[in-house]
Order: sequence, then C-alpha cells, then structure tokens
Amino acid sequence: MPFALLLALAATAGATVLTYSYDRDANVWSRLCAGVCLGFAVLGLVGFVFASLLGMGPAALALAGVVCGSPLLLLLRGGWRGRVAADLKEGSGAVGRALAGKGGAGVLVFYAVTALLFWFVYAHAMYQTPEGIFTGVDTNIGDMPFHLAVVTGFTQGENFPPQHPEFAGVRLTYPFVVDFAAAMFVRAGATLEGALFWQNFAMIMSLVGLLHRWALKQTRERLAALLVPALVLLSGGFGWLVFLKEAASSGQGVFATLGSLGHDYTRAYPGFEWGNAVTALFVTQRSILLGVALALVVWTLWWQASEKAEGERQKAKEGSDEGAAAIESRRVGKKKFKGKGKTARVASTKGAVEDEDAAGDNTFAFCLSPFALRQMIAAGVVAGLLPLVHAHSFVVMMLMGACMALAQGAATLLLVSQGAQAEGPAWARVWAVWRPWVVFAAAASVLALPQMFFATRDSAVRAGQFFGWEFGWAHGETNVVWFWIKNTAVFIPLLVAALAWRGAGVSRRLLFFYLPFALCFVVPNVYRMAPWVWDNIKILLYWWIASAPLVALVLARLWRRRGAWRAAAVGLLLMQTAAGGLDVWRAASGAVERRSFDPDGLAFAEVIKQQTAPRSLILHAPTYNDPVYLTGRRTFLGYTGHVWSHGIDYGPREADLKRIYTGAADADALIQRDGIEYVVVGPLEREELRKYGLSVNESFFARYRKVGEAGAYRLYKTKP
Repeated sequence: MPFALLLALAATAGATVLTYSYDRDANVWSRLCAGVCLGFAVLGLVGFVFASLLGMGPAALALAGVVCGSPLLLLLRGGWRGRVAADLKEGSGAVGRALAGKGGAGVLVFYAVTALLFWFVYAHAMYQTPEGIFTGVDTNIGDMPFHLAVVTGFTQGENFPPQHPEFAGVRLTYPFVVDFAAAMFVRAGATLEGALFWQNFAMIMSLVGLLHRWALKQTRERLAALLVPALVLLSGGFGWLVFLKEAASSGQGVFATLGSLGHDYTRAYPGFEWGNAVTALFVTQRSILLGVALALVVWTLWWQASEKAEGERQKAKEGSDEGAAAIESRRVGKKKFKGKGKTARVASTKGAVEDEDAAGDNTFAFCLSPFALRQMIAAGVVAGLLPLVHAHSFVVMMLMGACMALAQGAATLLLVSQGAQAEGPAWARVWAVWRPWVVFAAAASVLALPQMFFATRDSAVRAGQFFGWEFGWAHGETNVVWFWIKNTAVFIPLLVAALAWRGAGVSRRLLFFYLPFALCFVVPNVYRMAPWVWDNIKILLYWWIASAPLVALVLARLWRRRGAWRAAAVGLLLMQTAAGGLDVWRAASGAVERRSFDPDGLAFAEVIKQQTAPRSLILHAPTYNDPVYLTGRRTFLGYTGHVWSHGIDYGPREADLKRIYTGAADADALIQRDGIEYVVVGPLEREELRKYGLSVNESFFARYRKVGEAGAYRLYKTKP
C-alpha cells in the first residue's frame, strides 16, 4: 500500500507543480484538483508505455512514478519554491479563516458536505463482504464487472497489448487509461476495492473543484459558481413527481419513503432517459469522470487565454448613412510574472467598468502575448491526453475549439467588411485570431495522433454500427418536446431565460463561448453516434455542463431580488435537482445492494488463477458477472450487450458457444479451431443457455479433464 500511495502522490504532486507553468492565478486547492486529474491521466499513459516494454512489475511502476514526479525538480528553483510555499500558506490560511467564521464558511461547508456525500456513494459503488462482491448503484451492476475485468487483465492477465476483456483476440478500443492507473495501484500493493475507491473519490472531488473554479471564472458570481456543481452532479428531470406519488400512495410519508427508495428517479420509468450524471455516468463509466475533469481544465485555459487579451478590441468604424458611431478602444488588465514574484499591472480607459464584457465586447478573443500562447499550448497538451482517457471528450474538445476558431474568424471578417479600422489586410487579422487555435490543435495532435493510431489499428469495431440518423435521442413513443421537459425539468426553460433576459447577467463573451456547445444538444438529437443511441448522452452531457453557468446566473439573480423572487429561486433549484438528489442519496445511503459475485464465484476465480496461465482462453457464460472476469484471463465471448455497444459483431462466436455447450457433433472441432483452452460449466452457464431455450450437455464435457471446482462451478481443460 505505501508504494501505491507513493505513486499517487508523485503523480499528483508533479502535475500540481506543473500548473504553475501555465496558470498564474489559481489557488492551491484549484491547482490540486487539476493535479489529481492530470496526474492520474499521465500516470496511466506513461505507466502503460513502460509496462508494455518491461512488463507490469516494480521497475515499470517505479519508472512511471519518477517520470510523473519529475516536475517536482522545479522546486529546486527559488522562485518556484517561493510561489508554492506562498500558495500553501494562503490556502491553509483560507481554511483557517473559514473555520473561524471570518469568511468563506459557506464554501467550506459546501465542500465538506460534498465530500461526505461522495465518500458514501463511492464506498457503495463496489464493496466486498464475506457474502461476495456488491454494488450499491443499480446502473453499475453490469459496468462494474467490466471495469474489474479490464483492471485484472492488466494485473493478472498480462494483457499487453490490451485485448477486449469480453472478446479475446480483438484490440481493446474502450478508453482504458483510468482503469490502467487503478491496475498500477493494485500491482503496487493496494487492494482492488481500495484502489478503485480512492481513485474515484479523488477524481470526483477534483471534478467538483474544477467545476467550481470554471464557473466562477465565467459567471464572476460566488453563488452562481457554487450552484453549477449542484446543477451538474444532481442533474435530472421530473422524476421526483414519481417519488411524491409513491410517498402519498404508500401512506408512509416523504421521510419514511426516503429511507427505503426502491428504484432510481432519473431513469424511473419508460420516458425517463436522462440519467443522473453521478449514478448513470461518473460511477458506472469511470473513463468519463476523468475525461470531463480534463475537459474542464481545457475550458478554463481557453477562458483564461481570452482574459489576457490586450490591445485594441474594438476600433472606430464607419457608421451608417445616419452618421458614424465611434467605439472607444480600451485595454484590459494584465498580470505579469517577473523573477521570483508576481506583480500585477492593470491599465484601463476612462469609464471602464469592472466587467469587461459589460462594455460591449462582442468576441471571445485571444491575445498574441507569449503567456496566452503558452496557455493554449497547455490546453492542447491536456486535450491530447484524452483519446485513451475518454475518446468522446477528445472529439468534443477538438470540435468545440474548431467552432470557436471559425466563429472568431467570421466575426473578424464581419468587422472588416463593416469598415473597422485595422492595420494590414483581412487575412492577416483572421490569422491573428486563428494562430492560438492552430497552436492548440498542433499541441493536441502531437499527443493524440499516436494514441488514435494505437487504438484503431487492426480494430474489429464496425464503424457503420455507430452512425445513423435518429431523431429525438431516446424519446421512444413520447412527444419530443415533452420528453425533454420531462427529463430535464426546468433546466431548458431557465436556459432560455438566461439567453433572453438581459438581467440574467450573461455577458457577450460568455454567450460566445457557450453557443458552439448548443451543437452538443442539436447533433445527438438528430444523429446516432453509437450502436446504442442512449450513449449519445456522453455528448449531450457537455451541452448540460456548458449550459449550467447560464442557468446558475438566472437563479443567482432571482435570489438577490429577495422576497418572492428568492422563494422562486429556491423552488426552481429544488425542482431541478430533486430527482438527481434522490438517486445520489439512494446510492450513498446503502439502499441498494446488488450482488455481482457470490462466495462460490470468488472461490472459483481463485481456482482459475491457480490452474491456468495468464493468457489462457476460457469459454464461459456470455453474462456480465462470470467469475472469469476476476482472473484477467481471456474470454471467448462475454456479455453480448457490452460487445454489441462497442461495435463488435459477436454473432459467429455466439453460434459457436451454443453448439459447444449443447455438445453438437462439431463441438470438439469448434473448440480446437477457436483455440479454447478451458471451459467453465456452472450455474451461470446453465442459466444463460436456458435463456436461449437450450441446456448444457453435461455428458459431453465428461470427456475432458476437470482441473478445478468450487461450489457448483467446474473448470475443464480441453487441451492435453
């Protein structure tokens, strides 16, 4: 365990120190949040390279830790060491002041409650007792064994290069970095349960901090910034109406019903598809948790680079026939680092207001100063980590960056066409605003292209299964408009209010930043981007996150109006977060207890590890919770729902599996042709065959040598 902890600390500390090279104004807690997520991503990628070359032993782990912790050498320089020490002192001082009630107590309470809540959520996400391995999240019943199979494939199955844990012989295209980092912690001495818990808890708390800081940057309102994490993490729709109906019909009342929630409320019944971000995504699909966190680092860097814009933002231009309208140019504040310390110099013109956007700035512009370009390079590097972390996040980052660059170029050409005074030709002005984006794309491509080549080379994924026209996302038979209101409660009306109500406080720069993300709502509603259309939520989620600051601004402005408006703000917030809150509470309270592996299954997994070689190919039931997944061994055909959703054609293998288990005339020949080394016969195999209307031919397997058993499970060796 100390080695695992050392790895995590080295990766986190190294990435945290590195934030000083591209982020000037973050406090130590924000840097730590970024450091956790960046550290885990880099540790997983670097560790995978070393493990592929040297095997997953102490040498590979130690080298990965040294590389990830190498930025700590920057602390040998007095300037860096002084800035870190000052930030640590300020950060601890802020906590001390909050504890003493001298400011910031509300923020401290917010994080304390959040930490307590997610501690219990992830304590129930995967836990082991003498009765087996359980999950306390309904939607995690199938995903948890998949991730356990990926992790054990690395720790016990020598799965290099990685093959799909449920379809042997096929390259694993599922983003695996977050699971590989967990595997590194396990090989370094952590338990499987402990590695997953601490990694998940650190990532979710970092995500909260990154959401908070990004929202504070965009809204410049403390209340709105605290509302954004709540709107994202307690996302949901009108499912709470189902809860109230159940509480009334049961006669137990609301509080008694809260103690015995029987199902989720964001995906309660047909017609409810917008699953809560925590229970439907961040717990179950671990890669998206790290992907969203890294995306927020990129967005914050984009926003900061625009804040450093300097020079003339608007120039005098020719007016209409009624006369010329002069627009005064002004210079926004800038900060500079010199030597060991930080000095700030703020220059402003007469009449400038605190919010630069209130002066009518209509663009999201980037300056050409070296530090702004450094931020765009850093954003590109972070985005370049994403393909093997979370591919959907990488695609969104690159497309949103392209949309913003195109919009900036169009806005620049429009200003030129309207006669705005400018030095140089139009193409030079367009290139000036595009250059930072080109730098971003180039930096991202250097890291991303090798990963994309690695993931897609010799892939068995059928791309045609992923794409197709499908209107209304997963609305089914429900009217599309009512479907979205039902699933998102008051979120969309509040978003429309934010865009239409000038008093909402949405600046033009914030609006410019937000508009490309509307495509993350429109496109998934007309086009399917995965075999299972529900997976479009991985894109839709980015629309929700980008919209949250605008919605939070409306609620914050209503709250400040006091009286009935304040009551309306509270009511709207509760209406928006109640369903998601019920789901998160259900996961945290331990109301759910779903067993994936029973004691016999755990014992049988140990038998398999003792009796088989790490790369052995095993035939077992095509279900989500077979004990083989705990061994790291290769699977002939696993859960077909996962395999299909990953775009793999499993039909031929499924046909072979049926013929082998029923003892068909060619069963033995199929075993030899497919290279199957071991066959499992147990309760899961019998149950799954019954679903096909078939039965296991027990006498057929008597011809093979039984090499192990546990409970009702039997392991047969098919080769001498």
